[in-house]
Amino acid sequence: MDEKLMERLQQIRKLLHAEQLKLTPQREATVRVLLENQEGHLSAEEVFMLVKQKAPDIGLATVYRTLELLVDLRVIEKLNFGDGVARYEFRENDQPHHHHHLICLNCGRVSEIEDLLGDLEKKIEERHGFQITDHRVSFLGYCSRCRGKGPA
Repeated sequence: MDEKLMERLQQIRKLLHAEQLKLTPQREATVRVLLENQEGHLSAEEVFMLVKQKAPDIGLATVYRTLELLVDLRVIEKLNFGDGVARYEFRENDQPHHHHHLICLNCGRVSEIEDLLGDLEKKIEERHGFQITDHRVSFLGYCSRCRGKGPA
């Protein structure tokens, strides 16, 4: 694991400690899998299968509890891309908002794009007196490989 990922693991360890929780071996294995597969938008089952390689005695329920704990602590995001499967990815430390996703309706490919809604967000806050703390946007359509093919 490279230095940047080790630093992120240490940040998570400190966060858990501040919440009077420990980074147990099972939690650490789960976090390591997430760190090593950051571009993957992994489901809980996919995380479990990868964690099982590192910690063969771990149970699916432990992985689920760890993922939910990390969501509650705002370390990771729980995402739904419209296919009924919850997926997980790390929140950006230095970003006030989450990035957005392009979701191909044909092959299921998920691509990340930068947040382009800053000005719109300011207008909404001013016009409606609503303090926005975060937002999520997913664009559904067809990727460059599937464009023109239509639904699968």
